[in-house]
Amino acid sequence: MADHRVFATPFASIYPHYVAKAERKGHSRAEVDEVIHWLTGYDEAGLREALDDERDLETFFERAPAFTPHAGLITGTICGHRVQEIEDPLMQRIRYLDLLVDEVARGKKMTSIKRGSA
Repeated sequence: MADHRVFATPFASIYPHYVAKAERKGHSRAEVDEVIHWLTGYDEAGLREALDDERDLETFFERAPAFTPHAGLITGTICGHRVQEIEDPLMQRIRYLDLLVDEVARGKKMTSIKRGSA
């Protein structure tokens, strides 16, 4: 497995960029949090803890309480790469989250972002 620098990046340093992207397009922090909760299983307290302890992305995804079984339904292109074709499991999870935040920013319906799950 290739060791990417992004794996050691604190989630707390990336999260504000996700929120800013959504807010620039008229969407909210709550919507970003909702897709993070859906993808990872973190509840609000768990997400706050992950931000407060500045865990890196690798640890953030390792400790995800319940990564959604619907992640395989997430398809699309992010940074020129099709997320469904990314071989490294951690990089794929990171890109899944990037893609979901992009979908929030574009105003896609939450039921579509969550791939039809509740």
